Amino acid sequence: MKAVAWAAGALAVAIVAVMCGAGLLVTVIMAPAVQAELEEVECTGAIAATGAWQPPIAGRYVVSDRGFGPRFHPIHLQWRNHAGQDMSGTPGPGTIVAVGDGKVTHAGVMGGYGNAVDVQHADGVTSRYAHLASITVRTGQKVTAGTQLGIEGTTGQSTGVHLHFEIHVNGAPVDPKAWMAKQGAPLNGKETLRRPDDGETPADAEGLGEESDAGEGGLGFDLPKPTGQRQDSLHNPPTPIPPEIKKLYVQAGKKYGLPWTLLAGVGMSETNHGRNTAVSSAGAQGHMQFMPATFATMGTDGDGDGRADIHNTADSIFSAARYLVHEGATRGPDGVVDALFAYNRAKWYGQDVLFYAAAYGGGSVLGDPSDCDPGTGPETGNPNVPPLTNPRLEKVLAFALDQDGDQYVLGGNGPDQWDCSSLTMRAYSQVGIDMPRTAQAQRDWLAQGNGTRIQPGDERPGDLVFWNSYLGPERIGHVAMVLDPKTKTTIDARSRAQGVGKFSYATAHEKQIFEIWRVGNVKAKR
Repeated sequence: MKAVAWAAGALAVAIVAVMCGAGLLVTVIMAPAVQAELEEVECTGAIAATGAWQPPIAGRYVVSDRGFGPRFHPIHLQWRNHAGQDMSGTPGPGTIVAVGDGKVTHAGVMGGYGNAVDVQHADGVTSRYAHLASITVRTGQKVTAGTQLGIEGTTGQSTGVHLHFEIHVNGAPVDPKAWMAKQGAPLNGKETLRRPDDGETPADAEGLGEESDAGEGGLGFDLPKPTGQRQDSLHNPPTPIPPEIKKLYVQAGKKYGLPWTLLAGVGMSETNHGRNTAVSSAGAQGHMQFMPATFATMGTDGDGDGRADIHNTADSIFSAARYLVHEGATRGPDGVVDALFAYNRAKWYGQDVLFYAAAYGGGSVLGDPSDCDPGTGPETGNPNVPPLTNPRLEKVLAFALDQDGDQYVLGGNGPDQWDCSSLTMRAYSQVGIDMPRTAQAQRDWLAQGNGTRIQPGDERPGDLVFWNSYLGPERIGHVAMVLDPKTKTTIDARSRAQGVGKFSYATAHEKQIFEIWRVGNVKAKR
């Protein structure tokens, strides 16, 4: 445990000394300990499944008051121990999924549980899913987090459609709500979208050097399916992709965290993968049909020859990936649709692209589907928001420092394994602040009105420093917490090689994205 000493004035500004380790003294001007609290501006939409665990219902759900412990049984009309947590999908019966990787040890009728599935996980953990209307797995089958097990129902001793969910550790039932919260997958009713498989993350992308294993990673959502009116794809079926063109789609997708099939969908819609690159009637040019004015600002060097050429195929494809990310393609399924509309301002065009992408195999976008809109003031956030009080900031920093020396794990949620944004999220949760899960979404949550942007040189302990990482130049991929602004030291989960520790941000201003934000005195969750 690191010792953190604080001093605060009731009405006046105070100088606070924070002892963060042997020989390290952090001095910072602090705000008064007593001040107004801000109503949180909440982000909406689904959240990403992270780490090894996720809730047992895919989609939105409601958590019942009928939880773990003594409860009055509605059928036997007597008090009995309730060994699990009841919940229900909304608006209708939910799809029941495995909360983690494991092996199905039971799939069938189980007395009063009705149709039930047991999944055995590592470390003596078993999850149970009861009262199912139907079961879609078999005993002995291996499953991963998010694998469908069945459909919510009311079989067995049940008075209505719901899921009865249990967690057993070494054979004994434990409170599943508390246990899941400790695994970073709280049962809070929020829709959860699956994370990409390990092979879908660009963390091992070639040529990314030291940053290839830095950042948060491991979070994402499935590419949306076409659901609206299509046009060109109705009479132009997808054609084979030349191998050299597919290689460029794959490389660009990996660099920018997009499924290569989405870029293939654009390439098919625009030029049939380069088979027709004539200048359009509107003046669009090249493999991905850029307007020269757009390419002047978004064009990038895709083949490493030192220049961005609108007629160079690699440059055109990489620039398209960059543009889609810039327009929000990593911010949930709606963000993909919006980015395609920005690319070609016709709704049918986006549906054509998604149709082609699905035909080429679909895939997952590496991003945050929490739909955390930056709001109307993304440059500064809320300049009038009061900063965290001293006691709250003390708890945040103390938690972060207690993780010094822990392991960095892509998608890790603790207690001893973290990535950059999970550490930040958990540290601020110590004072009831419910941040989004990824670095980009955390920055957007602050910009939405929950914080204010700080000019370099004015930062203090607890402020968050964001910069782009392996996710590409258009996206924030790393977040670090300021520890000592004088020495420009942070406490953060830096990389697999370095783990969690104290690092420098002195050269981070050289990144394409470099921002410092201060978290507001947001009201704690009651």
